[in-house]
Amino acid sequence: MISNERPSPFGRRPYQAQGYGQPRPQVQEDTLKSETIQIERKTFVLTLKENPRGRFLRITEDVGGRRDTIIIPSTGLEDFRKLVDEMVKASNEMPQKSS
Repeated sequence: MISNERPSPFGRRPYQAQGYGQPRPQVQEDTLKSETIQIERKTFVLTLKENPRGRFLRITEDVGGRRDTIIIPSTGLEDFRKLVDEMVKASNEMPQKSS
């Protein structure tokens, strides 16, 4: 037990919940489209996938073997695109700070 952790009145510690630490069962995912882009030292892989719960975009960033991933449900892709468009526009309009 962690020194500042108190016993639960419900009889188990929060991290002993059923299934904690066990891998989730694999869900069948179909790849609909995949593209890779290299920007400086980073590689981004954008993959449009579909599973029984619906379609989603998985964006994976690989930097020197370390990977981070975000998943955007297809219902949010249009809003995500609009936001990225706004960020590109703002970046182009603002002068860069000199180092």
